[in-house]
Amino acid sequence: MAIYLPGTAEDQELALEELTPREIVAELDKYVVGQHAAKRAVAIALRNRMRRQKLPPDLAEEIMPKNIIMIGPTGVGKTEIARRLAKLTNSPFLKVEASKFTEVGYVGRDVEAIVRDLVEIAIDMVREEKLEEVEDKAELNAEERLLDLLLPPPTPAPASSTPQSEHGTLTFPAPSNESHQRTREKLRQQFREGKLDDRMVEIDVRERNAPSFEIISNQGVEEMDINLKDVLPNIFGQRTKKRKMKVGEAFDYLVQEEEGRLIDMDQVTRTAVERVENSGIVFLDEIDKIAGREGGHGPDVSREGVQRDILPIVEGTTVNTRYGMVRTDHILFIAAGAFHVSKPSDLIPELQGRFPIRVELQSLTVEDFIRILQEPKSSLTKQYTALLETEGLKLEFTPESLEEMARFAFRVNETTENIGARRLHTIMERVLDEISFLAPDLTKAAKGDSNVIDIAASAENNGSKIPLPIIERETSSGREKVAVIDPEYVRHMVSSIVKDQDLSRYIL
Repeated sequence: MAIYLPGTAEDQELALEELTPREIVAELDKYVVGQHAAKRAVAIALRNRMRRQKLPPDLAEEIMPKNIIMIGPTGVGKTEIARRLAKLTNSPFLKVEASKFTEVGYVGRDVEAIVRDLVEIAIDMVREEKLEEVEDKAELNAEERLLDLLLPPPTPAPASSTPQSEHGTLTFPAPSNESHQRTREKLRQQFREGKLDDRMVEIDVRERNAPSFEIISNQGVEEMDINLKDVLPNIFGQRTKKRKMKVGEAFDYLVQEEEGRLIDMDQVTRTAVERVENSGIVFLDEIDKIAGREGGHGPDVSREGVQRDILPIVEGTTVNTRYGMVRTDHILFIAAGAFHVSKPSDLIPELQGRFPIRVELQSLTVEDFIRILQEPKSSLTKQYTALLETEGLKLEFTPESLEEMARFAFRVNETTENIGARRLHTIMERVLDEISFLAPDLTKAAKGDSNVIDIAASAENNGSKIPLPIIERETSSGREKVAVIDPEYVRHMVSSIVKDQDLSRYIL
């Protein structure tokens, strides 16, 4: 999450209502560098959604979301802005590629699948929230059931077995519940300490192999995932079978079973559908690939057909799903495309009118690349540092090395295909290739393994040896190896490939 949201749903809603557009932009700044105009547009759209919820129902029904078109090259942050916005608001989020609807015939995949997929995502979200609420109770219930398996409760002796005497009936004292309870508590303590994890128990497991089928429509094959048990519940009963498993595995299974009992799936479904209708976000990528109104023949017929299929979903319709009817009137649609060849005005007028907000995202500069490498919460430098720390190797980047990598990324984007910030992944992998490969050997060398020091002494790049930028430091826990990436090392690993235009097209 971009911000700290308190535990309950009510607290989350309160925290979101207090977010101003300026604060929403500030939260997005933690993950996406630059693109202020796009962030402002989505922040205003989100704030308007919150404002709408405070209006009287009759007026709120008339206010439609202001859908957005983001125009800009790949890798500049279009998808990331939409995804982070959805996480910030805890909204169901779905990314689809508009071009997928042109791959099969003239129509392609059924566009109503967008809404069905969004509902499935919402149900998973709400179910996870409910699972967190009942987690403790489910674990307690599962623990009790497991203890019953390990130590069955005592059964009273049957009446027919009571011995007779000449003076009348002899009565034995009832089995001691006290001793049984003491033994049970000892078992509970051992289970919580993990001492019973390898013990075997036998439990009843539900069989899940039920018949299913697909529905084939004139729009192509749409997997409806309909289970015959749901259609004919009286014919297919719930079958179980005995299965032996270890205590730890059995506990996990029983927890899942108890969670299923404690969660009301009908309520989950109702909440999920309501969330989709009021706060769902759909990201339509590559919308420029279906832009075209030339008419007549060829692929343009397909493109215009797809636009007309998408139009009802965007402008507001009712879609039939396995969970009931879902309205799309208040789902926020964010479309994106590079629009190198086509332009937004090439879309059919009706679809253009449903995307009133248009923002242009700028191509990334060298300064942007430098910021992307170090500013975001999950920046590349932080990711690689954390990865190599698992091997016991510290990784440090000098400011000059970050500038050098940013320049290389910018230069390759200009001379080959411009893929935006994604180029940094390729450059970073190339720079750290040898260090990542030798990291385990370097840490062994730090522990005094002399046989490894020779192996990890230098990197090899195009046949020439390059000294690895490794230094040793004394710490409270002993010596440690630190890889300090400087601009000279970056140039050694990357420059020869960048200079060779043909090679750079394949490697970078």
